[in-house]
Amino acid sequence: MTMTSAADEVTAMEIREASPAHFLIKIDSFCLLEKCGIDKYETKEFAAGGYKWKLIIYPNGDNNIGKDSSDYVSVHLAMRDTSSLPANWEVNVVFSIFLFNQISANYLSSLGITRRFLEMKSQWGLSKFISKKILLDPSNGYLVDDKCVFGAEVFVVARETVTECLYLKNVDIPYKHDFKISNFSKLQAAWESEKFTAGDQDWNICLYPKGNGKGAGRYVSIFLQCIEPKNTVKACFTIWVKNQISDRHNKGTGTRWFSGSTSSWGWISFIELTTINDPKKGFIVNDSFLLDIEISVLAVSQ
Repeated sequence: MTMTSAADEVTAMEIREASPAHFLIKIDSFCLLEKCGIDKYETKEFAAGGYKWKLIIYPNGDNNIGKDSSDYVSVHLAMRDTSSLPANWEVNVVFSIFLFNQISANYLSSLGITRRFLEMKSQWGLSKFISKKILLDPSNGYLVDDKCVFGAEVFVVARETVTECLYLKNVDIPYKHDFKISNFSKLQAAWESEKFTAGDQDWNICLYPKGNGKGAGRYVSIFLQCIEPKNTVKACFTIWVKNQISDRHNKGTGTRWFSGSTSSWGWISFIELTTINDPKKGFIVNDSFLLDIEISVLAVSQ
């Protein structure tokens, strides 16, 4: 058994100049439908979005909805030839029903209605598309010389949905790692740490001993790098340049999203070269430079 269902009882409408893209039906002698005992008229098939459809027009309302629809014209959209579709098929559709105004030469149209057509529900419609009182009044322009024109547009929604899942992590103990850079004065290009794993993701630290970008020649630049990110990762991290003769360490803290397009975050001007090169400051001792990191992965978006 095929189930049918009406769309919302209160239908939002608009006036449109353009004619419907997919189907038009002209009915001569509309008022004779009732006299001829035609309570339901099914139109011929039309194609839209790779499927076949038809309109079902109830000139005295759809009795399956209720007696209160008898003062309205009901119009439904139904799928045809569904037997060839695979089991458990579904088709998502945005459709509109139209009625031509023969005086103003435009269309009364239901705003796009989104519905899911299924094997057990292959028909959707508007039980109160237009009141018979408005339709039968020739001055409104919808029924002139007992002629009217209905129409339909049907747009199938392609199933190209991108799904995403956000995992939040309750991190009580952050990952910590310390590094010792020997022969610091001999470094020329960037120094990269060994990789380490935090939050199921590989990381490393990239340090420019003579600065990078706008910090070149004035600062040490330091960046945290997410190595070949599997997903989009949000991390909170702190990097210390350790003072080896006092507790006056230099640190930077950040919370950032890392992804394939933005896999590195850090500081161009982490610490001045004049500061670390001053033996009295204690950042370089025996040409060794100490670096610590603490990192917590807070969220992963897949």
